[in-house]
Amino acid sequence: MEQQQDNSDFKRSLSLFDGTLLVIGSMIGSGIFIVSADIVRNVGSAGWLIAVWAITGLMTMTAAISYGELSGMFPKAGGQYVYLKESYNKLIAFLYGWSFFAVIQTGTIAAVGVAFSKFAAYLIPALSEDNKLFITESGSFSVSAAQLMSIGIIVLLTYSNTRGVKGGKIIQNIFTSTKLISLFGLIIAGFVMFKPEVWNTNWATAFTATREVSEGNWMSIGGTALLGGIAAAMVGSVFSSDAWNNVTFIAGEMKNPQRNIGLSLFFGTLIVTVIYVSANLVYLAVLPMDAIAHAPKDRVAVEATKAIFGNIGTIIIAIMIMVSTFGCNNGLILAGSRVYYTMAQDGLFFKNAAKLNKNGVPEWALWSQCLVAAILCLSGRYGDLLDMISFVVVLFYILTIAGIFILRKKQPNTPRPYKAFGYPLLPALYIILGISFCGLILWIKTQYTIVGLGIVLLGIPIYYLIQRRADKA
Repeated sequence: MEQQQDNSDFKRSLSLFDGTLLVIGSMIGSGIFIVSADIVRNVGSAGWLIAVWAITGLMTMTAAISYGELSGMFPKAGGQYVYLKESYNKLIAFLYGWSFFAVIQTGTIAAVGVAFSKFAAYLIPALSEDNKLFITESGSFSVSAAQLMSIGIIVLLTYSNTRGVKGGKIIQNIFTSTKLISLFGLIIAGFVMFKPEVWNTNWATAFTATREVSEGNWMSIGGTALLGGIAAAMVGSVFSSDAWNNVTFIAGEMKNPQRNIGLSLFFGTLIVTVIYVSANLVYLAVLPMDAIAHAPKDRVAVEATKAIFGNIGTIIIAIMIMVSTFGCNNGLILAGSRVYYTMAQDGLFFKNAAKLNKNGVPEWALWSQCLVAAILCLSGRYGDLLDMISFVVVLFYILTIAGIFILRKKQPNTPRPYKAFGYPLLPALYIILGISFCGLILWIKTQYTIVGLGIVLLGIPIYYLIQRRADKA
C-alpha cells in the first residue's frame, strides 16, 4: 500500500531570500567559466555565442515560471518527482528519481567537485589532476589528487548538511552572496577594461556561423548543420543552467512554499540568465574569438581575467571558482537528498532514506548520495556524464511541463495559488524547444545520449522488481 507523504517533521526555516540564493547557488558552478570555449568551437561567432546563452536562458526561465504552478499545487518535499507522480504515475516518477540518483544529481555533484579541485590546483599545485597518486599496472585506472580532493569536499558538505538545514542554509547564503559579488565585480571590471578593437573584430561577423573541424580550421555552416551546431553548443549551456529546480525539492522546509518557491524560481533564474549573458559579453570585450575557442583547458574565464587584471587574474578567478563550486555543491547536496526521502516514503527507495535524524534532515539519503557521487568522481568519466545529463535532464523537464496541461484536465479543482505565466503558449514553447534540443543532440552525440536514455530505461525492470517485492511483503 502506498504511504502518504508527510513532511510534518521537516522544519520550515527557509525564506524567499534563502530559496532564491539556493536557485542561484545551485545553478552557478564552474560551467560559465569554461563551456563558452566549446560553444564557440561549435558555432564560431559572437552573435551565435550570445544566442546560445540567450536561448538557454529563455528555456530555463520559461520552465521555471511554469514550475511555479506545480510547486503551488504540491508544496511537498521531492519537487519534480512529486509533480511527475501526480501528472502521470509512480513508474514515470521512479524513472526520474532513479535517473536523478544514478546520474543527474550525483553526476553533477561529482563534476562540480572535480572542478573545485582543478582550480584549487592553481593555488596548491599538488592538487592537480595531473598528480596521479595511484595507477594500475595496465594504466586503465588511476586516482589523482584532484579526485581525492573532490571526494573530500563532497564528504565535508554532506556531513555539514546532516547537522541540520540551518547550517546548510548559512553555508549556501554566504558562498552564494560572495559568488554574486565576485561575478558582478568581474563583469563591471570587464566593461571598464573594454577593448574596442577586440569587440569590433568579434562582432564584425556576428552571425557568420562556423564550426572548427580541426584546430585552426573552420568550416561555414548553415541549415541543419547550424541547428546541429547550436544543439551541440547547448550541451554546455544547459548543464551550466541546470539545477534551478533544486529549490522545489526542499518545499517541506520552505516558509509559505505555495508563494515563495515560484518567486524563488523566477528571481533566481532571471538573475543567473543576466549574469551568464553579461559574462559572455565581457569575454567578447576582452578576448579575440580564437582566444575564447582555444583557451588552455577551456578555461575562458582565466584568460579573460588575465586580460583584465594581468597575471594576478589567474589567482582571482581560481578563488572565485572555488567559492562558486563549493557553494554550488552545497546546494546540490542539500536538495538532492530530499528526493530520495520522498521516494522512500513511497516505497521506491531504500527504507532508511525515509527517516529524518534528530536534526530533521534525511541523513541516510545524504550519505547514499555522497557514496554514488564519490564513485563517479573516481570513475574519471564525468566528462561523458555531462553529455548524458543534459539530454536526460531536458527530457524530464519536457515531461514535467507537459504535466501542467495534463493536471489542468486531471485535477481542475486542485488549488493553484499561482498559475503558469503565459499558459498555454510559454509552456508549449518550452516543450517545442526541449524536443528540438533532445532530437538534435540525439543526432549529434548519439553514443552519449543513447547511454543516457539506457540509464533511464534500466529503471523500468528495477521498478517492477521493487513492486514485486513490495507485493510479496
